[in-house]
Amino acid sequence: MSDTTAATPVVDFAAIKNGLGEEYAHPIQILDENAKVVDQAVLDSYSDDELVHFMEIMLYERVLHEQTTVFSKQGRLGFYAPTLGQEASQMGSVTAFQPQDYLFPSYRDLPQMIEHGAITPTQGFLWSRGHVQGNRMAEGHRSWFPQIIIGAQHIAAAGAALGIKKNGEDAVAFSYSGDGSTSQGDTYEGMNFAGAFQAPLVMIIQNNGWAISVPRSYQTHTLTLAQKALAAGIPSVQVDGMDILAVNAVSKAARAFTAAGNGPVLIETLTYRFGAHSSAGDDPSRYRTPEEEQPWFDKDPLNRLRELLTGRDLWSDDRESELKDSYKKEFRAAIKEAENTPHQTVTEFLTNTFEEPTPNIVKQLAEQATAEEAK
Repeated sequence: MSDTTAATPVVDFAAIKNGLGEEYAHPIQILDENAKVVDQAVLDSYSDDELVHFMEIMLYERVLHEQTTVFSKQGRLGFYAPTLGQEASQMGSVTAFQPQDYLFPSYRDLPQMIEHGAITPTQGFLWSRGHVQGNRMAEGHRSWFPQIIIGAQHIAAAGAALGIKKNGEDAVAFSYSGDGSTSQGDTYEGMNFAGAFQAPLVMIIQNNGWAISVPRSYQTHTLTLAQKALAAGIPSVQVDGMDILAVNAVSKAARAFTAAGNGPVLIETLTYRFGAHSSAGDDPSRYRTPEEEQPWFDKDPLNRLRELLTGRDLWSDDRESELKDSYKKEFRAAIKEAENTPHQTVTEFLTNTFEEPTPNIVKQLAEQATAEEAK
């Protein structure tokens, strides 16, 4: 993980805490859609190795998406939420946090869990297959399981952040959700709780334009999703979610701000999912047009950083090809490992349902034990 501090402030959260202003006129950028440098001072704060690492982890996520899509179509996985197009938003933000920070992901955020060290690709595949091993985080790494209930992770994250504050820990909580979550009460409840108790929480709203087939324009009339946080007294900012450097720099600034005891921050990343909402039969061609999609394809975050690195002789097609082959081998080995993991028994399913079995579960366990003895 990068611990480089930006040479100049990317965003002054304290200055925008109490009102709207020019910070919402244009999302923060470091590299624009044509790979032109917008903020040279911030770019210069990153070493060549860090820039290359950003490209490597975005490529890793891109190949993970491609391979997971193949495995899903082969019937080897269950539910899968594609991440194609959101690599800069996800990798740029997660790398701004530290191992002691507590991650609260949505179902689309398994790549961040892998990068944060909480799970392996094998566990990600097991989670998709409904196996309990997919929810067992690596020892010493702090992460919740991927949340299916829209927006619920923000409530849990606010509680964890308050616990972090009360324990006096050098850590923060950070949570992810999509634009659709801002239409849910859970998101505002988590936001309001964190704001009221000045808990160290960074909420990241990945605005990919669509909550399945519902466009962002049908969800709210507000100018941005970021400014919703101001109602809870939380500073917020909108960033170009296709620019990994901008996302990382803003996320680092947010972490530093909230870790210093200044309360929570909300970041809205403007990004786009290039494909379907999920593997569960969604067809984006029924509600999106090629005219809408093409400008976003032109903003592909990998193309943007690739152009910068190539111009500096830090990247090549051969290197990218070698890495892709290596990543494919890793993910193919991981799916085989997931498939070879012993299936859960009925007893294990019942035992893992609650930490303390309910009377109904106790009864079912007893019935299952009797049935197994009778075999």
